[in-house]
Amino acid sequence: MGQLELNQVSKSFGDVEVIRPLDLTIDDGEFVVFVGPSGCGKSTLLRLIAGLEDVTSGRLLIDGKDATDIPPARRGLAMVFQSYALYPHMSVRKNIAFPLRMAGMDKAEREQRVSKAAAVLNLTDYLDRRPGQLSGGQRQRAAIGRAIVREPAAFLFDEPLSNLDAALRAGMRLEISELHKRLATTMIYVTHDQVEAMTMADKIVVLQSGVIEQVGSPLDLYREPRNTFVAGFIGSPKMNLIEGPQAEQHGAHTIGIRPEHVDVSADEGTWSGTVGLSEHLGSDTFFHVAVDWLPTPLTVRAGGEVNLHHNDRIYLTPNLNNLHRFDAQGQRLP
Repeated sequence: MGQLELNQVSKSFGDVEVIRPLDLTIDDGEFVVFVGPSGCGKSTLLRLIAGLEDVTSGRLLIDGKDATDIPPARRGLAMVFQSYALYPHMSVRKNIAFPLRMAGMDKAEREQRVSKAAAVLNLTDYLDRRPGQLSGGQRQRAAIGRAIVREPAAFLFDEPLSNLDAALRAGMRLEISELHKRLATTMIYVTHDQVEAMTMADKIVVLQSGVIEQVGSPLDLYREPRNTFVAGFIGSPKMNLIEGPQAEQHGAHTIGIRPEHVDVSADEGTWSGTVGLSEHLGSDTFFHVAVDWLPTPLTVRAGGEVNLHHNDRIYLTPNLNNLHRFDAQGQRLP
């Protein structure tokens, strides 16, 4: 079991309220990602769940039992940090077995659990190596293995891929997602990278300044952002947000349109503009277009083979079926 429930949980450091009172339920077996900009409180929230920070107010329940004041070691949770935190003088085998040895588990049971975790993580051939003899991805898998052997109610990941290069990050995203499917254990994952959130999560929790802005599946947040913050944060490139007369024509203070929902033409369209920076990604090209009446460029997506160049005059037509409308407070309009 691995259900977690936060009831009006808050955290203050002195007079500074880092986490404002919030409610959140994480169901057993879910892969939940906390995402938001630096300083939004996502790592603090994870540490509150782990017990590494004391809750200022509110209650934390684990499988229905009040765990607010239970020490970290007795919560049945396992945490994987940004740094691998492996002992360099120990073999991978001993690193993975370390928490079991500290808990007094007999050697036979320790070996059985280590072998099982190593098989799951493709580390069997590396058990007798030291961390310095492993790649970054292998070291991260060893750190995850140390968490797996504890057979926790939930895994807590605090930006575990930020030390890896782009190729390893992509590979480890898949490995952690596949691991979740195999273990069917609750996982809570903190990242500032919304691409990781979109590709890995069953449920995303978007945070800003210690407040939960929206909770939902990746596609729910992408298709129906609750406010302009979520609209501008979820999606890469981010949603175009437009204020002024064009928004007012649609009964809104702000309208939003994603780059893929704008048609590009060299001949005719709703808005005219000039091509600026182009980002060629192979299958897609993103153009930053200076629209005549806008103070900042719009980002639009076109096919990778489209024949447009810097300073070309073009026309843009937004797909009105995919237009998002927000009020003066930035909240979504029906």
